[in-house]
Amino acid sequence: MPVFSEIRFDNLRGDLFGGVTAAIVALPMALAFGVASGAGPAAGLYGAVLIGLFAALFGATPTLISEPTGPMTVVMTAVIANLIAVNPEQGMAMAFTVVMLAGVFQIAFGALKLGRYVTMMPYTVISGFMTGIGVILIILQLGPFLGQATPSGGVLGTLQSIPELIGNIRPEETALAVLTLALIVFFPQRLRRFLPPQLIALLVGSLVSVWLLADADIRRIGEIPTGLPELQLPVFSLEEWKLMVIDAVVLAVLGSIDALLTSVVAENLTHKEYSPDKELFGQGVGNLASGLFGGIPGAGATMGTVVNIQTGGRSALSGLFRAFLLMIVVLWAGPLTAYIPLAVLAGIALKVGFDIIDWSFLKRAHRVSSKAALIMYSVIGLTVFVDLITAVALGVFVANVLTIDRMIKVQSQSIKAISDARGATQHLNRDEQVIFDRAQGRILVFALGGPLIFGLAKAISRRYAVLKDHEVLIIDFTDVPVLGVSSSLALEKMIMDDLDRGNPVFVVGAEGDVSKRLESMGIFGLLPTENVLATRQEALENACTLLGTCEKGQAPSP
Repeated sequence: MPVFSEIRFDNLRGDLFGGVTAAIVALPMALAFGVASGAGPAAGLYGAVLIGLFAALFGATPTLISEPTGPMTVVMTAVIANLIAVNPEQGMAMAFTVVMLAGVFQIAFGALKLGRYVTMMPYTVISGFMTGIGVILIILQLGPFLGQATPSGGVLGTLQSIPELIGNIRPEETALAVLTLALIVFFPQRLRRFLPPQLIALLVGSLVSVWLLADADIRRIGEIPTGLPELQLPVFSLEEWKLMVIDAVVLAVLGSIDALLTSVVAENLTHKEYSPDKELFGQGVGNLASGLFGGIPGAGATMGTVVNIQTGGRSALSGLFRAFLLMIVVLWAGPLTAYIPLAVLAGIALKVGFDIIDWSFLKRAHRVSSKAALIMYSVIGLTVFVDLITAVALGVFVANVLTIDRMIKVQSQSIKAISDARGATQHLNRDEQVIFDRAQGRILVFALGGPLIFGLAKAISRRYAVLKDHEVLIIDFTDVPVLGVSSSLALEKMIMDDLDRGNPVFVVGAEGDVSKRLESMGIFGLLPTENVLATRQEALENACTLLGTCEKGQAPSP
C-alpha cells in the first residue's frame, strides 16, 4: 500500500479549480467553527490548513476535502469548556493535547484495520447522534445569534438563559445574523456551484456592518495573528489523564465515522473505491498535526468534497492547492478578518446545524419502524443532554439486541425436529420418508440451518425437551455455516443426554468451521468414528439397520 495519496498531474486545471473552490468554501466555515469551538478563528484556520494538507497527503480518498466540521466542533466545544473548568490555566493547551491524542487513536484504528468496522453501526444510531449534534450546534449559536456571548453551562446553560438572552437582544447583530442566514438559504441554486453562499454571506454581512452599521457597537472577530502557528507541546496531568483519553476517543471515533461516511460519498461520485484503513491513517496524521500547532480537529467535509469533485478535482493535488491558498490567508490576510462580525459567523454555524439534522429520516422514522424511531429519538436526547459516547454506546447496544432478537426468531424457524415423515415431506426425500415410516417415531432427526448464534441455544434446548421419546438421534449440520459456543454447548448436552440413555447418536454434514468447533468441544470424541457421516441418508440407513427395520447398506424400497 503506497504511503502517499494519489497525486496526478494529468488533470492540473481541474484539480486547481477544485482546490480554489474548496478553499473559498472552507474559509468562512473555518472561521465560524473556530469561534464556535471557543478556540478562536485562528484555530479554525490552522485546523483547515493542517488537516486538509496531511489528510490529502496520507489519506486514501484523493478527492476528499478534510477540515473542521460541525460534529467535530460540537465535541471540541465541550472538551474546551470541560478542561478549562478543570484547569483554567492549562485547559486550552490540554484541549489541543486531546486533539493530538485523537489523531494518534485514528492512526491506531487504521493500523489495526478497523476502518470497515467504524461505520458498521445501525443507521438509526448514526442518524440520531448526527441530529443530536445538529441540535447542539443550533442551541450553542443562540447567544451569538442574539448578539451576546454563549452562556456558560453548555446546552442546559443556554436553554436556561433563553429568557435573559431574548431580554438583552441586540437588534443590529441579530439583524446581521438573520441576513446571513437568509442569504445562505435563499441563494440561487444555479449559482451555488460557482459562488459559495457562505462566502457571499460573510462578505455581504461584513460590508453591511462596516458601511450601514458603522456607529453601532458590533462585536467582531478582531484581527487574527498572521504568520506560522506556534508549536503546542502536549500538556496533561495524571489526574486529568483519564478525562482527556475519553475525550480523545470520542473525537477519534466521531472523526472516523464522519470522514469515512464522506469518503463513501466521494466514492459514489468518482466511482472509485479506496482503503478505509489508509484513510483513517491520513485523518489521524492530520488531526495530530492540527493539535500540535493549535488547530481544532476535523474530518472529511461533505460540502467541500462535493464542491471539489463538481469543479474538476480528481486527485489529492486539489487538496494540496486548497491548503496552500488557506495558508496564504493565514500568513498575510489576518488584518482583513478584523471586520467580520461574530453574528455573521453565528448565522453560518446555525445553518450548518440545520443541515446536519437528518430531516428526511426524522419525517418517516415512525412509519418505517416504531422501534427504530424510539432508538433514534433516545440517541438524540442522550446526545443533547448527556454525552455522545453514552448515546452511541447505548444506541448500538439496544439496536443490536433488537436485531439479534429478530434474527433468533427467524433463525429458530430453521431448526427442525423430525420424528415422523408426515408433515415433513418438504424436508425429506422419498427414501428418507420410507425409513421414517418404518421406524415409527423411534428416530429423531435434528435438522439445523443457518448460523447457530448464541441466542439459538435456548431454542435448541426447548425443541429437544419436548421430543425425548426416541431411540436414535441424528443431528444434521449440512446447512450450518457457523456454530457458536453457546449453541454447541446446548447440542453437547443433547448428545450427552441421549448417550446416557443408551441411544446411538449420529452427527451429519459437519464441515469446515463447524467441524473444527465440534472437534475443539470434544464432541467427536464422544461418538464412534462410524457415527460421524457426510449425509443424512447414510445416517438414516445406519439407524434403520440398528433398529432392525432394514438391512445395512440396503436402500429402503417403498
